Amino acid sequence: MIKLAGIDIGNDSIKLVLDGSREPLVIPNIIAPGYERHILQEEDSPWKALDVVIYSPSLSQRNQRYFVGQLALEHEDNLELEDTDNKALSDQSLIVALTALAYQGLTNQAANPGYGNVDEVEYTLGTGLPVRSFPKYSQTFEHRLLGEHEVTFLSTPQFHNRKIKVSIRKVAVSIEGAAAMFHMATHDSLQVKDEEIYNGCIGVCEIGALTTDFPVIKRMAIDNHFSHGEQIGIATYLDAIIRDVEDAYGHLFPSRAKLAQRVKNRQFTIQLPGEGQVDIRPIVDLHFRRAAVRMVEMIKKRWRKCPDIQCFYVIGGGATALKPYIQDAAGAMKLRFTNDSEFLNVHGYLKVAKSRLNQSVPV
Repeated sequence: MIKLAGIDIGNDSIKLVLDGSREPLVIPNIIAPGYERHILQEEDSPWKALDVVIYSPSLSQRNQRYFVGQLALEHEDNLELEDTDNKALSDQSLIVALTALAYQGLTNQAANPGYGNVDEVEYTLGTGLPVRSFPKYSQTFEHRLLGEHEVTFLSTPQFHNRKIKVSIRKVAVSIEGAAAMFHMATHDSLQVKDEEIYNGCIGVCEIGALTTDFPVIKRMAIDNHFSHGEQIGIATYLDAIIRDVEDAYGHLFPSRAKLAQRVKNRQFTIQLPGEGQVDIRPIVDLHFRRAAVRMVEMIKKRWRKCPDIQCFYVIGGGATALKPYIQDAAGAMKLRFTNDSEFLNVHGYLKVAKSRLNQSVPV
């Protein structure tokens, strides 16, 4: 049976949700070269040790071994995306996305036994691209995802040497931020839930790791003239925090994702050699205030250019981290925030796929 899923291939993490499920799978978008691991104690979850070999006609290097997500988080040779990377063309993003789809297929028993002890899972996907990438790269992105790919789990607990064919039959690519508004405006049945969003003129500031998107949505249609995107995200400020912490205390975060986890959990105390501890909250505050001022200035610029905008939603993983700083920088200007902000797009992609591919309502 073909599974319908939404997948948000974010520059910081990959989020995947199946139709009928409320809890997305989240895997950090980080990889490291794989090799035979020296395992003293097996991890208590397969999610913590994604050790895979991936074959895909869309990858420049095939049948390569990778540590993915949590397993690569503290690896000295790990790779995170940079602002010069394009997720539509990125091998790394495709590697993590295919790992997520294979993992979900096995853990949800969505995979069907195929020939030669190879499991198989089939998907119809909804996904998205930033505003500036969408016109040029949406078809390329779709074609790279479509087709048959193969993922073999190696030392992953519970999945030792399990091979699974990931077949992607259809893909619907939409625009980051706009899909989030479609999710907020509709029920799971795709009937209208919020008339103001569905029929209004809504501004969106979607803060990602490497990009910030400003789609303007009028009656659930993208405004071609006023929608815009910036090649800057919260990663710029996380990198600056990492540098300042290393300079001040000699403590090096092994990855941007590791620092982001601490910020999300409000864990600002770091351990130093010799049982010493230090609070890095002042450094985080300094850079996040700078980020907030810049975001608020970009929102003001968008709103002045398009005064028809009725309200502005600030969403995305970056919005969750920066919310108190943005509210402070915005002063009297009212901005709207939502709960579970970083998961709005992935649920929106699922709904767009359901709508567009089933042709139940126009989007």
